[in-house]
Amino acid sequence: GPLHKQVQGTWSFLAFPAARRMSALSSVRGSCFTQRFTRGFSGAASSRQSWVDYSADCDFPLQNLPFGVFSCARRGPRCATAIGSSAVDLSALADAGLLADLPFDAASTFRQPALNKFMSLNRTAWRATRARLSELLAADGDDVLRRNGALCQAALRPLNEVKMHLPAQIGDYTDFYASREHATNVGIMFRGRDNALQPNWLHLPVGYHGRASTVVVSGTPVARPRGQLQINREDPKEGSSYGPCKLLDYELEMGVFVGGNLPPLGRPVTIEEAEEHIFGYVILNDWSARDIQAWEYVPLGPFTAKNFATTISPWIVTPDALEPFRCPTSAGVQENPQPLPYLRDPNYSSYDLNLEIDMETPSKDGAKTVTTVAKSNFSHMYWTARQMLTHHSVSGCAMSPGDLLGSGTISGTIDNSQGKSINYGSLLEQTWRGANEVPLSDGGVRKFIQDGDSIVMRGYCQGDGFRVGFGNCEGTILPAGALDAAAPTSAQDVRSSPFTDVVLSSYWRSSCSWRVRIALAHHGVEFSQQHVNLLKGGQTASDYLEQSNAMGQVPTLAFTDLDGKRHTLTQSLAIIDFLDSTFGAQAGASPLVPPVDGSPEGALLRARALQIAEVINSGIQPLQNLAVLQEVKVATSASGDEVESRRYAAEKIARGLATCEKLVVAAGGRFAAGDVVTVADACLVPQLYSARRFDIDLSAYPNLVRVEAQLAELPAFKAAHADVQSDAA
Repeated sequence: GPLHKQVQGTWSFLAFPAARRMSALSSVRGSCFTQRFTRGFSGAASSRQSWVDYSADCDFPLQNLPFGVFSCARRGPRCATAIGSSAVDLSALADAGLLADLPFDAASTFRQPALNKFMSLNRTAWRATRARLSELLAADGDDVLRRNGALCQAALRPLNEVKMHLPAQIGDYTDFYASREHATNVGIMFRGRDNALQPNWLHLPVGYHGRASTVVVSGTPVARPRGQLQINREDPKEGSSYGPCKLLDYELEMGVFVGGNLPPLGRPVTIEEAEEHIFGYVILNDWSARDIQAWEYVPLGPFTAKNFATTISPWIVTPDALEPFRCPTSAGVQENPQPLPYLRDPNYSSYDLNLEIDMETPSKDGAKTVTTVAKSNFSHMYWTARQMLTHHSVSGCAMSPGDLLGSGTISGTIDNSQGKSINYGSLLEQTWRGANEVPLSDGGVRKFIQDGDSIVMRGYCQGDGFRVGFGNCEGTILPAGALDAAAPTSAQDVRSSPFTDVVLSSYWRSSCSWRVRIALAHHGVEFSQQHVNLLKGGQTASDYLEQSNAMGQVPTLAFTDLDGKRHTLTQSLAIIDFLDSTFGAQAGASPLVPPVDGSPEGALLRARALQIAEVINSGIQPLQNLAVLQEVKVATSASGDEVESRRYAAEKIARGLATCEKLVVAAGGRFAAGDVVTVADACLVPQLYSARRFDIDLSAYPNLVRVEAQLAELPAFKAAHADVQSDAA
């Protein structure tokens, strides 16, 4: 547009010394600011007020309306926006009919525990959603929400009372190296000033594939990584030793979430299309183990030094919210060399987005000392998000909604300032590889991050009387090995829960209790057990019938929510579904009941899992139930003969297992319903244990036995096994 022409015709920053370039950038920002609202919000839109109260320095004014995922005590993860100090439950608005005019099924889209389904829509749908939300939340807009007190109370939840989750299921994560200032600094350190930038750096956005499984949401603690450390930097032949990282660093980045109806495998995203496929931005901290990296990165680049954790802020801010703050990059133009035609960005620019880093360090009195250790700006980018996405797909690489791109460290100063500047995005630069010290506000110093330190990154665009912010991107460093025993009952880390005092009433050999133990361990939920001895009639005790389970059955799950209210749930499949809804969208654990994802493959997996679970839960288990065996002494078999109940149960178990054998063969996966662990597996393992008690020959069901053996190696199944329970006879 006009700004692009002005940039191309006026500034040629690359020829300027650093000081002149920074001075010029300041003037650019000034002129850019005067144009913001004509290029983004109209004057009326920028000054529009909400009926929701918030301060001028709030991150989430009416002009922002980001997207995220939250849960609370009453419901599991679902999609939301934020305004002021509240998360707004989009599924509640949709269920009330307030989003009925949107060009998609808002109710099913926003009930999802991740934003991927919404991300897969086009930008027209995203914009329509923000426009409708703006109308509902504006003081001069549609007052249908404001005058419905009950709906307001249900839909607007205080941010300090909800739990934020990863906003998307991240299929792939790629980290770039797109700030010229940062790349130049690191190059000078390791190769000298004359060879600071590698020959390819000005020709393409350099990147590497990261690890999506260790992207975590703000507030997740990070254990100091361990790995191989070079013994002698001067003599590589001395080899390495194993131990905790000593040079732990942060990297101040922006994350870019990909969305839209993306091209299929083999067809690249063009530079002209790229903007339509950027769903939004988050703040990103790509934690880095500098000493591990120094030993391992040749010749293929970062590996374990970068794959242990990447923290992102929970709210995704849209390009439309940032548009009023578009400004030139610190480079101004890309020339000498000019990018190849496929990479020439017709709107080459960035955003005037202020970035800051606080380091919170432990004090002797147990409090935290807060020091602002770094400030930068997203304008310090040489390669844009559009160019990163375009180059990522130039080979025909298929991109997917929810994919995450990291910008690389964003620094605003070139060369060693000997600790006098804080315009760096990493401690590696600020301390110049450990030569300088970073002063703390309590008189202490840091060269790299120590155990107990918290890193808090934040960013905002400053408007006239409002700011568009992201919320915090925060993580605290725990000592090496601190999480090794964090989940003794599960393959997953124990997760923070919206509930307390979780108690499972169960019997060690009960199939239904066993299923729920598997689900609790699978989701990493801490709980205690109340043993109910079925053989001694514990399930029929009056207090148990009145307070826990009126059916006189196990299991029963009891817990206290954040409002202090005690809840009780019965029936194993209902409890498993509840645990899935509460914890299934968190990093590391998928729901046991496969979610509705809108795909034929997903629908088939869900149906297969529920089919096997129901064959066991409804077709087999009731007939082997202790109460049934005690109350029904004689039954009529399939042949018409009267047989004692235990023999009758054995016949039905064998028939049910034969059915499950066929279903598992049809699924053709590692586990019962496919290649992921599902509720079918949680039902199958206890059932096979019971079948052996009924003297059933399992050699007739080789695929069931195969799946059982696979599951036996998983920590959640080990921890839940009947024989290791404390009440096992």
